[in-house]
Amino acid sequence: MSEIGSRIELKTDYENAVAVTTAALKEEGFGVLTTIDVQATFKQKLDAEFRRYVILGACNPPLAYRALTTDFDAGLLLPCNVIVYEKSGGSIVSIVDPLSMLGVIANPWLEAVARDAREKLKRVAQMLREEQ
Repeated sequence: MSEIGSRIELKTDYENAVAVTTAALKEEGFGVLTTIDVQATFKQKLDAEFRRYVILGACNPPLAYRALTTDFDAGLLLPCNVIVYEKSGGSIVSIVDPLSMLGVIANPWLEAVARDAREKLKRVAQMLREEQ
């Protein structure tokens, strides 16, 4: 884990990296609420070229419910973002550290939710590493 998340290098193409990441998230109870195609957005809005890069807004409903019933402002930090982008010879997946994100709100109950989310996302990262 870095300050804001963990980074996993996958020796697989971009499309497969997105698929295995989504599947690993599902294994830990996360659904993907939003998918932002950064490459397409930059092309459309800026007429700029960019590598294939997607931001997945991952949500674990029980954890989100706990967070929002603890502090309504926690919604500013949800969902948990996961990025996947192509890199020569493979792909990169980076997963946000919920404890770093939710830690900006000083609330011990919210910290417990963030720790639970962190453990689930660590298992997602481990599943991805085992895909190698």
